[in-house]
Amino acid sequence: MAIKPALPIYALNVSMDDTESGVSFVALVDHPAIERNFQKFDAQTPQYKFEMISEEKQIISGALMLADTPIYRKDKMGEYYVTFSADSISNIVKKFFKQGNTANVNEMHNPNKIADGVYMFESFIIDTERMTAPKGFEDLPNGSWFGSYKVDNPDIWAQIKAGTFMGFSVEGNFIPNINEDKALLDEIMRIIAQ
Repeated sequence: MAIKPALPIYALNVSMDDTESGVSFVALVDHPAIERNFQKFDAQTPQYKFEMISEEKQIISGALMLADTPIYRKDKMGEYYVTFSADSISNIVKKFFKQGNTANVNEMHNPNKIADGVYMFESFIIDTERMTAPKGFEDLPNGSWFGSYKVDNPDIWAQIKAGTFMGFSVEGNFIPNINEDKALLDEIMRIIAQ
């Protein structure tokens, strides 16, 4: 990822005590802001073995959020980057499950295009001290959020297979931490420069 060093970086978080902040939906999108596509698991995926090879599994797996990784934004506020620390992601994931949002999926962040029949059935935070990262995602930073969705909706599955949707994009309300620790921002810049 090429980063524009002159742009500000804002760390985002959620409050565990309010009902306003947090991830409310996960969108199926064509170009994920985190620049990571999901993987489509079906009976024809050669590198993965399933017990029922005659029937598609209709599962998509991938990163939902990347820890300490700047995400470029351009909107009415201008150009800038946002990041989520591993601690922030942990809070976001806990709140996401506490609020029961595992079936809140839409298409391209369109609130009028709810993706019925698509639900999260697996989720974890990358922690290489506890487990190995999933195959194909070994380079995800520790603290990143990874998940799998079952796609029972045949129209959505057809669009995934056709390449209309390539990844996940979380949506919700986040609290900017304008006074973020400068050492963390310097470390993020160092990682990006590598």
